[in-house]
Amino acid sequence: MDNNKPVTYHDQVTIQNTLKLREILKTLPPFAKDYFRAIEPVSSAKTRISYAYDIRIFFHFLLSENPSLKNKKMSDLTVDLLDQIQAVDIEEYMEYLKVYDSAEDDRLQTNGERGLKRKMSALRSFYSYYYKREMIQTNPTLLVDMPKLHDKEIVRLDADETASLLDYIENCGSELTGQKKVYYEKTKYRDLAIVTLLLGTGIRVSECVGLDVGDIDFKNGGIRIVRKGGSEMMIYFGEEVEEALLKYLEYRKNITPIAGHENALFYSTQRKRIGIQAVENMVKKYAREVTTTKKITPHKLRSTYGTSLYRETGDIYLVADVLGHKDVNTTKKHYAAMDDARRRSAASVVRLREKVTPPNNG
Repeated sequence: MDNNKPVTYHDQVTIQNTLKLREILKTLPPFAKDYFRAIEPVSSAKTRISYAYDIRIFFHFLLSENPSLKNKKMSDLTVDLLDQIQAVDIEEYMEYLKVYDSAEDDRLQTNGERGLKRKMSALRSFYSYYYKREMIQTNPTLLVDMPKLHDKEIVRLDADETASLLDYIENCGSELTGQKKVYYEKTKYRDLAIVTLLLGTGIRVSECVGLDVGDIDFKNGGIRIVRKGGSEMMIYFGEEVEEALLKYLEYRKNITPIAGHENALFYSTQRKRIGIQAVENMVKKYAREVTTTKKITPHKLRSTYGTSLYRETGDIYLVADVLGHKDVNTTKKHYAAMDDARRRSAASVVRLREKVTPPNNG
């Protein structure tokens, strides 16, 4: 890393994740390091950490459930073990993943469709590396069907709910007393700016907390964000986002940040860069006051933005680009229901014959 270049939030997260991955790799069979070294150029540190946890569960399963490995330790396992695994073992592993005891804290863990698919994807990728390099002769993961995902309804705020949410954040102070009112006054402009930004740009919560003050370009009406995978992108915002940001920045002048957090855009009440969990808790807190039937998270605000943008433009490729989807099919899947509604509207738009008004015999 260039010593003359300031360390950004993204750099700090990457360093932390890299160190965390190294610690996890110490708990895996020694040969696993080759795989994680190989996928480094094409994956983020966060992805590799998730894969490392998932692969570790697989080896814990083998050590606890396979009689032939009863007296073995993780450090004893070698790559030729992978060749001893058959398709039926992989099927048993998938069944095991539905409910199992965590090796870390003995708590019961469960996986739904998405959790199963992710863990199987990790295992397939792991096996594929050693198979392609002819370090093993078989790949039983290819003989087992991947878990099927059933589409869930996309939860989003309606237009009136969006307005109600912003109005509530802006005006709910009159309903509060004591410490709650004091806390609200401290965080009002920050919370309104964050929620307005999420609703007005569709950025991810991780991208939001990673923003520095210098990432805002009011002249061109945009913010510079670091996308998943590390690529930089300029996202543009409208007048409502600009107004909320300017009000917050005026209030932010009164905050003396903790050393090392001077550049952060959004601060916690501890005067540090605000974290993902804090934003998630904040959004849920306010959203509960405007809708009791929908569980609103920062990701749902992202879906709300995507829905609004698609309704206004009808351009699925623009929505995919702004949301940072690498594959437009991901976007299409999310907004398929809206496409269907648009197709239905076409039925009433095109007329084959003009309606003839019946003569008035009155």
